[in-house]
Amino acid sequence: MTDLTADEARRIILRAQGFLGARFRSGGVRGMLRRVGAVQLDTISVLARSHELVAYARLGAIGRAEAERAYWHDPASTFEYWCHAACILPLEHWPLYAFRRRAYRDRRYRWHEVPPTVDKILEQVRQDGPITTTDIGGARVDRRASGTTQAGEWWDWSDAKISIEYLLDIGEVVCTRRVGWRRVYDLAERAVPGELLGRDVPDAEGVAALTAIAGRSLGVATRADLVDFTRVKGRYASLLDDALASGAAGLVPVRVSGWPSARSRNGGAGDAWADPAALEGEPRGRHRTTLLSPFDSLIWERARAERVFGLSHRLEAYVPKHKRVHGYFAMPVLAGGRIVGRVDPAREGSVLVARQVGFEPGGSRAAAVEAVRAALWEAASWVGCTSVRVERVTSAEHEGPLRAALAAQAEPGDGSA
Repeated sequence: MTDLTADEARRIILRAQGFLGARFRSGGVRGMLRRVGAVQLDTISVLARSHELVAYARLGAIGRAEAERAYWHDPASTFEYWCHAACILPLEHWPLYAFRRRAYRDRRYRWHEVPPTVDKILEQVRQDGPITTTDIGGARVDRRASGTTQAGEWWDWSDAKISIEYLLDIGEVVCTRRVGWRRVYDLAERAVPGELLGRDVPDAEGVAALTAIAGRSLGVATRADLVDFTRVKGRYASLLDDALASGAAGLVPVRVSGWPSARSRNGGAGDAWADPAALEGEPRGRHRTTLLSPFDSLIWERARAERVFGLSHRLEAYVPKHKRVHGYFAMPVLAGGRIVGRVDPAREGSVLVARQVGFEPGGSRAAAVEAVRAALWEAASWVGCTSVRVERVTSAEHEGPLRAALAAQAEPGDGSA
């Protein structure tokens, strides 16, 4: 069994995630997607939507329109489905999710009872597709009129929306592109190449293959990390365990000093798994300083982010404003292989506003200030802002140096600091 220090594991993870090594950044957005295995989608858009931020963090100031074309283009090279969450996935992974499509079909329920309109909606896609929810009557309905008081992003779906999403779940339809952030649905038989559509992958094989993908993407991962990436439970989690134990997932066991053990929570050498290729050669090089989306696969799981980076992080977008600690959409700042701070960004016209800036403990104050300054100005340039304004800095010892550094880069008299 290979023994790793926590720092060695962290650098392996950064390389696996496409932050270290020039060859790991080749292939643009599509190459990046295949390396990370899944890019999470989310409706929140502050500087940009999360899938754009994931590409930006690794590739730099790639054109946003270019990134969109790379994710969703014709002919399709990606599809949307349920992995860690709702994710953009490489189209060649379609057969591997057969186990999940079968499970949804058998259950015939996820968030809602499947309405009787499902066959009608499928026929409409067959006749008129590709289509959006607008074409089938809209996504929302006011269910309060029927006595239902709950409301939310998915609770108040119309029967047409429930039907089309169920058809997506079971693989009758597929989303391979978006228009104005709306999913475009088409028959899987039209959108998925025949050699992929016709592959009938058994449950165990699909789970093993996805576990392997998760292991390659994460570099070094605990069982819990792999389960979180693939979002398997019950008998499918047992299949993941079987794939690890038998070697079917192609991952090898490692021990990471300082990581909690799978058998003990008292510290010591932790039980984890690694892609053998990730253990070959020492990760070298430096990565760019960047803001990270909270939904980035480098940090998307809270326990893993704390274990790898010492980052205690929680998305606070759905937390009441008066209870937020770091801000609505606090973005960690990655610099020198570590998380050095957090920025809660917003835009006001051509101004990138840092509503709150916080710094992580430890390390060099000067280096952390420089990293935050660089991250703010580069992000501002990327989204077309010409100035930066900081509203609040939570650390008194960092506030003066950060404001001075931002002011030094700004044009005289433009008020950007």
